[in-house]
Amino acid sequence: MISHDKDEPTGIVISSYYTVHPDDRQKFIDAVVPHLAPSAQNPGSVYYVFAQDLSDPNTFHLSEGWRNQEALDAHNASAPFQTALREVMTGVRIVGRQGQRYEIAAQGAGDPPSVTTGE
Repeated sequence: MISHDKDEPTGIVISSYYTVHPDDRQKFIDAVVPHLAPSAQNPGSVYYVFAQDLSDPNTFHLSEGWRNQEALDAHNASAPFQTALREVMTGVRIVGRQGQRYEIAAQGAGDPPSVTTGE
């Protein structure tokens, strides 16, 4: 398991999803998994996580947190990322994709809300 510390200062967050053709699901996983640890260990990476959607086994969510633009640029140019990107773009039928970039102005704890008893 890759360790993450979302308490670290995060300047940029990328949130994306990819829906792949069912026949290409394993190809997508095989292309992505080898670059997860190197990406998460890049200097300036706060977190880098792909997760399968619980309601659709062919949809995967990517959540990336980067300290700054320089760290994100270095990641995008890295050999592990470029290899995974090439494998996905040439070998996987992506049937849906959307991504958003967020620049963080303030950061604080995101604890879940308390349960109320209604009494």
